[in-house]
Amino acid sequence: MNTLNPTRTPEQNQTDMTTDTQPHISIGSFEQANTESVSENSQKQIKLRTEDVHVYYGESEAIKGIDLDIYQNEVIAFIGPSGCGKSTFLRTLNRMNDTIESCRVTGKVMLDQQDIYDPNLDVVLLRAQVGMVFQKPNPFPKSIFDNVAYGPKLHGLARNKYDLEEIVENSLRKAGLWEEVKERLNQPGTSLSGGQQQRLCIARTIAVSPDVILMDEPCSALDPIATAKVEELISELSTQYTIAIVTHSMQQAARVSNRTAYFHLGDLIEVNSTEKVFTQPDHQLTEAYITGRFG
Repeated sequence: MNTLNPTRTPEQNQTDMTTDTQPHISIGSFEQANTESVSENSQKQIKLRTEDVHVYYGESEAIKGIDLDIYQNEVIAFIGPSGCGKSTFLRTLNRMNDTIESCRVTGKVMLDQQDIYDPNLDVVLLRAQVGMVFQKPNPFPKSIFDNVAYGPKLHGLARNKYDLEEIVENSLRKAGLWEEVKERLNQPGTSLSGGQQQRLCIARTIAVSPDVILMDEPCSALDPIATAKVEELISELSTQYTIAIVTHSMQQAARVSNRTAYFHLGDLIEVNSTEKVFTQPDHQLTEAYITGRFG
């Protein structure tokens, strides 16, 4: 999905913004995705940009003026202690905080140079373009097939049933689930194991062709084997999608992300290549957290 507003051209939505960032290298024994040269990183397109974003719950300030660029086709991990604001910030990126009556957001969140908090923007279309995978798998009370088909039907992405079947199969294949469920597509999504349900939710998200996938602790309720499958899937999906993931597991952040952002008490303390954050952090608070002195 290439636009929030059907009246805008792809050229308008794909205006290049470039910036400098750190080269990506491996971290010890952790396998890293998408190794890139300095010259490649220096020309990387910004997919999402936040400018002076504040989030309030009533009078309490949860996010304190965050500026952050998220690059196209990168995996960026948000880490920090419980209550630091990382999940709140993640939810600002597709306006999920709109569902909380006491929540107020100020500042700008730009997706391909369009402010997603523009009051004239179609929020349903936004959440198709910037999809969300939640902490706990939440399949719809529908069949496996209908879980994946729901979004394409809603957004009119299939011209006929053959198109729809192709979208469902391709989405399940991308989520690494097709071979496990192809003979039981009419069974309830809730009949799957926890790890399979989470991959079903990922398939449901990518079925509407998003540009960005947000993941809020997607493996916290999964066993190690299911977690490994989801982590492998994240690396594969990053070739086609921009991914931001909240995680409490620093090992997971090191395994799957290109860059890591450390949050503390509503502030963005540090963001850099994952290798640098975990081996030579710039800030004492970051070092204290990753070495286990608090958090």
